[in-house]
Amino acid sequence: MANHAGLDEVWLVVSPHNPLKDKSGLTNMYDRLEMAQLASEKTENIRVSDIEFNLPQPSYTIDTLTYLHERYPKKEFVLIMGADNLVSFKKWKNYEVLLENYQIYVYPRPGANVAEWENHPAITFTDTPLMEISSTFIRKAIKEGKNVQFFLPDKVIDFIDGKGMYR
Repeated sequence: MANHAGLDEVWLVVSPHNPLKDKSGLTNMYDRLEMAQLASEKTENIRVSDIEFNLPQPSYTIDTLTYLHERYPKKEFVLIMGADNLVSFKKWKNYEVLLENYQIYVYPRPGANVAEWENHPAITFTDTPLMEISSTFIRKAIKEGKNVQFFLPDKVIDFIDGKGMYR
């Protein structure tokens, strides 16, 4: 997205608790933060953020973007999501406010039915390379003992192995 959607910088905001996911199934937020930092340490235009760690939980995107806008008033923020998340977008807190106040860049995902959003002025479907890899796929592969060296940086694999994660 950083290289193919004309964005100056992409912030990876690690969320302590996505309200649409079961918190008990989430990996520790500090481990997820560390993995994001390790995965992006060689990139120039990706910034990892723990900003939601200090906001009320569960984490709602509208609250995070409002906070970021107040904290960084000279920056223009857009929301990036996968097309699979756009399918359930109407379940998000204040999704109408997000559509009114922010541009949403959508990464393509195979099989995501997003026809209802195709002509919405706030939504941009990006022309980015399609990669049929998800975190679920990677976690499942690790659990099954498969080699994930082509999907993750070595430092992330070492971190996961060192903690015995996803086994």
